[in-house]
Amino acid sequence: MAKVQAPSNVGPGYWRVPFGRALIALIPAAIITFNGDHSAEFGVITFGAFALASGLWLILSGPRTLTVATDRSLFLISGIVSMVAGGVALAFHAGGHGFFLFVVSVWGAVTGFLEIYAGIRVRKRALPAKDWLFTGIGTAILALLFLLLPPNPVVSVGLFGAYLVFLAVFLPIAGLSLKWDSPRQRRGVPVPNDSDSL
Repeated sequence: MAKVQAPSNVGPGYWRVPFGRALIALIPAAIITFNGDHSAEFGVITFGAFALASGLWLILSGPRTLTVATDRSLFLISGIVSMVAGGVALAFHAGGHGFFLFVVSVWGAVTGFLEIYAGIRVRKRALPAKDWLFTGIGTAILALLFLLLPPNPVVSVGLFGAYLVFLAVFLPIAGLSLKWDSPRQRRGVPVPNDSDSL
């Protein structure tokens, strides 16, 4: 049965989560853009640092600002997967181009699916379903492209850098939208509870 609650399943401070993710993406995006070394090892190290930092940020900030248990679990799992992928990448940074394609594609497929699923679950709520879907689809596309890429480290690292730029541009916009729209939408209206969203 539907219950009365805000039409968003995030707390008022959740807008800081996408902002933090954007900042974490901005640093390696700038490094890739202004660095002439697009070797496989450079790509693996850059990805490893990004995944480790973004995973830690999700674990520390995401569950604290999500109001639905299932969403907290999804983002906690995503954070753990990112940290594991980042740790593996840094531990085997000399693994070569094939390893770079493998670790990024597996990470992108898993975390992209989790974020897409999170967005689909709350698709009837204005916030933040579209943001989760858009980011998840972008990550899943990255994984697919890495599976189909030709064996060229320069292209691979450049594509990963473009993905980071996408996050650095889109996530702050999503965060500001959440910050500005949330007070207007936090009016008591019937929305599905956690069990109704499954």
